[in-house]
Amino acid sequence: MIATPAWPPRSTPRLFVDQPLAPGPLRLDGPPAHYLATVMRAKPGDPVKLFDDRTGEWLATVSAAGKRDLILDVAELLRPREPAPDLWLCAAPLKKGRVDWLAEKACELGVARLVPVVTRRTIVDKPNPERLRAHLIEAAEQCDRTALPELADPVKLPALLRDWPADRALFFADETGGTAALAAMRDHRGPAAILIGPEGGFDDEERAAVRAHAQAVAIGLGPRILRAETAAAAAVTLWMAAAGDW
Repeated sequence: MIATPAWPPRSTPRLFVDQPLAPGPLRLDGPPAHYLATVMRAKPGDPVKLFDDRTGEWLATVSAAGKRDLILDVAELLRPREPAPDLWLCAAPLKKGRVDWLAEKACELGVARLVPVVTRRTIVDKPNPERLRAHLIEAAEQCDRTALPELADPVKLPALLRDWPADRALFFADETGGTAALAAMRDHRGPAAILIGPEGGFDDEERAAVRAHAQAVAIGLGPRILRAETAAAAAVTLWMAAAGDW
C-alpha cells in the first residue's frame, strides 16, 4: 500500500504575520510576499504555515499569486501559542554581527524577553531595534517557535537594578567567579533573568552594585573566559536544562 504523504509537508514555508490570524482570506505584500513568490516560487494550492505571536500557528494555502502580493486562505489552527519559559536575557549590546547572533540564539533557546543593558564599557549604546526584531522573527520562523521573544527598550544598568522586580532572580554571569551556574539555577526556581556584561566586562563599581542587589546570584561559567555572546548562550542553555525545557 502506498503511504499517504504528510500534509502539510515538512518543506512548507513558515512565516510570521504581525496581525491576529483567523480562518478566511489574508492578503500578504512586502517582503513576506516577495519571499513566497520569488524565493519559494509559491503558486495557487501551495501550503504555507503562519504564526502571529497571539493565537498560534495556522495552515493556509495560496489562492492567488500576483507580482507584488499574494492572497492566502487561512484554514486551520495547527498549534496554539506556546507558553514561553519565564526567562529574560539582559545583555549589553555588542557589535553588529555578534549582537545579531546573540538575538538569534536567544530566540532559538527559548528566551521570553531580550533586554539590552547599557553599561560603562558598552561599545554600542543604541542597538538597532528593527534589525534585532528582524533577527528574532527570522529565528522564530526557522526554529518553530510560536511565541516571539519580547524586545525591550535599552536600559542603563543602574535603572535596571533600581526597578528590578522582587520576584525575579537575577543570575549575574561574573567573570571573577561565583556559584557554579547549573547548581545555582537548580536551587532558584521561578521567574529568572540572566545578566551578561559587555566586551571587557563590568567595571568594579558596576560589579559591586550587581552583587549587592537582593535578587542577584553571581554565577560562574567554567574556567575559561568566554565571549559575551558565548556566555549568554551557555547561561541560557544551563537555565533551560535546570528548568526542564531541555
